[in-house]
Amino acid sequence: MNLSGIVSVAGKPGLWKALVQNKSGFVLESLDAQKIKLIANLSTAKLAALDEITIFGDAEDIKLTDVFERMKTATNAPDAKADGTKLRGFFREVAPGHDEEKVYASDMKKILNWFNILKDMPLFSEEAPKAPEAGEGEKVAAPVKVTDKPKPVAKKANSAPKAQAPKVSAPKNPSKKG
Repeated sequence: MNLSGIVSVAGKPGLWKALVQNKSGFVLESLDAQKIKLIANLSTAKLAALDEITIFGDAEDIKLTDVFERMKTATNAPDAKADGTKLRGFFREVAPGHDEEKVYASDMKKILNWFNILKDMPLFSEEAPKAPEAGEGEKVAAPVKVTDKPKPVAKKANSAPKAQAPKVSAPKNPSKKG
């Protein structure tokens, strides 16, 4: 499943696809039929990439992508508006070992809503891109961060400092009093 570029925005319902990144944030498009565009400012909006989300587990955290894979094969997925006991029983099946004290019914409802949005999309059934593996004698370049600022250009050692013009105090205008 290829969930790269799919994000959840705090305070906004549904899921969003990151189209492009600009200086201050991302341009997002909703995954519903309306295809609403949104500019999410990184300083104010909280974005969570679905391929990086984990669920609290008893021993170790469970990746959301693994839960979605199990939800694909599950036959008795409840409605997202079902009561907490039905949701908890379903999550015991698709996310065995999740921490039942830390994973609330609202979290389970949100995950079911996300699953219902994504299950019919082509990206849900396509394979996630894999990082190229380094073979013998091959070098793999490090990924480049888009958010890095350009490095400042060093000044030339031979350049002389610019001379500043001397400050001149002009006489006050005699027509104005004060």
